[in-house]
Order: sequence, then structure tokens, then C-alpha cells
Amino acid sequence: MGDHNLKRVLQRPPVGVARTAVLIAAARATEQRQLHRLFDDPLAEVLVEAAGSANDLTGVRTLAGEHFVLRTRYFDDQLLTSAQPQVVLMAAGLDTRAFRLNWPPGTTVYELDLPELIEFKEDALHDERAKPTCERVVVPCDLRDDWATALIHAGFDPKRPTAWLLEGLFMFLPPDDGEWVLHWVSALSARGSTLALEHVNRAFRELPQMRAVQQRFDTMDAGWRSDVEDPVAWLGGHGWQAGVTHPVDLAASHERPVPAITDPRKVGDARIWLASAVRTA
Repeated sequence: MGDHNLKRVLQRPPVGVARTAVLIAAARATEQRQLHRLFDDPLAEVLVEAAGSANDLTGVRTLAGEHFVLRTRYFDDQLLTSAQPQVVLMAAGLDTRAFRLNWPPGTTVYELDLPELIEFKEDALHDERAKPTCERVVVPCDLRDDWATALIHAGFDPKRPTAWLLEGLFMFLPPDDGEWVLHWVSALSARGSTLALEHVNRAFRELPQMRAVQQRFDTMDAGWRSDVEDPVAWLGGHGWQAGVTHPVDLAASHERPVPAITDPRKVGDARIWLASAVRTA
């Protein structure tokens, strides 16, 4: 057996909450096959194949796959527009932005996630001999622990402006853990730093359409545990000047249909918040 095949056998595919990273990579891989795609992510399919596909989450992808594609483009644009010297991807999962985006010279991208997920991802990327388009630093850690110290030890400088991305994270955290993460993100952010995140309101968590998704996530120990009714006020309380982009407007800007799961005509007051913010305090 060759070394390449041996590497594939030794990898440990993501399990539990880390399995949701495969779901997002699968949505990006599907978009990569489109002629008029919203972004390029040639490594997504590689990572999904290494993980053994995402067929166990097909129902979730069918419901929210179009949203995952639109939010990917939204966050891509937010990160590149901010053009900060440091970028931190919290709960980076199988994100490949360090490889596929055209970063300004001198950019350092830090990727934080669970050690076992990072190990799996590094093995798969090593097999492909993937080369980042920036300086890339992986930081194995649990966001419920002292991740801030781990990030600083990895070379992060809190005195320099930073672009933070918290994509698909907060709803999986209990409220106290979410506040802990946002507290330290804010404490480590110099004035002018930027932040982009996703969250949901209580009405979205309780949507009948989401019931099967929640049940599936619960079996993976990945249940949704928090929500926020006013992300602008929430971020403002932590020293950020924030704004929200409505999924309807986001879809229109890219000439895409509004995903059913975010269409107010179908979900009423339920909201997935896509927020961006600048550090003012």
C-alpha cells in the first residue's frame, strides 16, 4: 500500500459536533460544480471525500444548503473588504479560505478548532499538497477553554487590528459560553478591528421546518443552545458598531433565489442573523 493510501486510512473522520463541518464543506463542494458559482473552493470536495461524504446529513443540506452558499460569499466579502493584517477563523472546521481567497500581502490567518478536527484536516490537505495564499497558523483548542492564551502563544498580537469570523458557531454554544467567547474576542480586538458572525433568533430555533434538523443535531451532541433577538444591541454592548444584512437582500445582490429557510414569506419572524461590526471601544 502506498503512502498516500496509508494516510487516508489513518485519518479519523470528524464526529459529533465536528461533523457539521463536513455538512458545510459539502454545500461548498456542490457550489464549486456550478458554472456561475459565487466562490471557488476546489478543496471542499477533497475534504468531504476524506471525511466519508456527508450523506448522513443530506436532509440538513437540502434544507439549508443554499443558505450555506450565500453566507459563505457574504463572509468572504466581509473578510476581504476589511483587509486586516490578522484574520481569526473561530471554529474554522473544514474552512479553506486560507487557500482559496486572494489575501493582501502580509496577511496571517489563524484557524482555531478542536485538535482532532484540525489533525484530520491537516492530513487531508497534506495529501493534496495544498498551498495557502497567506501565512496560515492552526491553533488546536476548545473554545470553551482558554483559547485566547493559545492564540497569543501562536503569534497573535492583540495590539494589531484583526478580522474575526464566527461562522455557524454561536447557536451551538450555551449562552454563557457564547458570552465568554465574545468577551475575549472583544478584549483581544484593537480599535478598528472587524467581526462577522452568524446567529439566529428564538423564532428560528423553534421553526417547525427546523424540528427534524434539531433532532438530527441532538443525536450528534450538536444541539442548538442559544439565540439572540437583537444582534446589533448585543454586539454594541461589547463595544462593536454593528449592522445586519438580511438574507433576502443578500440573495438579491447575487441574483439568487431566496432560500426557503430564510424567506419571510415562509418563516415569518424567524431570522438567521448575518452581522458585521467594527470595534469602536
